[in-house]
Amino acid sequence: MTLAPRVSLVIYNPILEAEGDRRLNRVLGWNDPDRLCAQYIADVEEASHGYVRYQVVERIELDEYPIKQDGFRYDDASYLSAWRARSGFHQPDTANYLAILQRCDFVRKLEAGLVDELWIMAFPYAGLYESCMGGRGAIWCNGPVIPSTAQVARRFVVMGFNYERGVGEMLEDLGHRAESIMEHVFSDIPDEAGAPGSEEGESRHGRSWWDRLLGAIDRRRSAIVNRPSPAVNLSGNLWKQFTRYDKLHPGRAACGNVHFAPNSETDYDWGNRRPVWSNADDWLNYPHFTGQMREMSCADWGNGDIRQHHLWWMKRFPHVEGTTPTGKLNNWWRYIVGLEF
Repeated sequence: MTLAPRVSLVIYNPILEAEGDRRLNRVLGWNDPDRLCAQYIADVEEASHGYVRYQVVERIELDEYPIKQDGFRYDDASYLSAWRARSGFHQPDTANYLAILQRCDFVRKLEAGLVDELWIMAFPYAGLYESCMGGRGAIWCNGPVIPSTAQVARRFVVMGFNYERGVGEMLEDLGHRAESIMEHVFSDIPDEAGAPGSEEGESRHGRSWWDRLLGAIDRRRSAIVNRPSPAVNLSGNLWKQFTRYDKLHPGRAACGNVHFAPNSETDYDWGNRRPVWSNADDWLNYPHFTGQMREMSCADWGNGDIRQHHLWWMKRFPHVEGTTPTGKLNNWWRYIVGLEF
């Protein structure tokens, strides 16, 4: 079984008459929006183990700049001037999402069952959120709920991509979308109070709880290839368990989050070579965990490459049929892309 969301792709890529009638991305040496989308679609299919197969069902390329919430709109001269000076960009920056939805007739197409999701490809300072959600039952999705859309029959996500950047950043947008949605899905299940790995547990047991349990094992220099992992609680908050990293849960890292790999010390520290113990590979066995950990470092997720880290991370999302003892879906992509919550 697969999920094949239908995408309306809107590309804001103005033609600059004063620059030889070339598109903005060509004038400034930025990426080809269509090529980025094709690579992103392939990456999401790979990350989801073939489950998510996006299909672009319409492509709208606009010779204009999106209008801002206060009515301002760049023209070619004002945008190029600000970009080349790296200053003078309009504030407030946020685009008028309702105007964009109306411009591409998205809501009508959504309610007619023609499209499921809107992707906007634009330029820096276009005023787009990496992702946001609208429609009945919409939630925070790394951006506020799109106003005045509660009457729309079903939820929808608008992705805001930047063709100055690469596919890795597009995957980061998806990763933050996943974080927002999965936090919401598991918000009714607290992290195990008093258990190692919870805030209360860290305070009660001390940050060296797992090291004391293991006694004399040296986490960094041990010749042991594998060791037992703290058991994953299928009735607990699986999202909290999945996103653990060594800095907050020493010796008990799992997969981390978008900004923090299992061994990261700071945001975006995907190239850290420090080995840490992690059960990240065991999440590929979900829900039949083996209970094993191994030492891991940046060599496991691309040596600092943003795209490779995000692929590595999302490949470990549970993606099988069935439900947990608490009724949560075992396939997280049904939440993240299918919006089944």
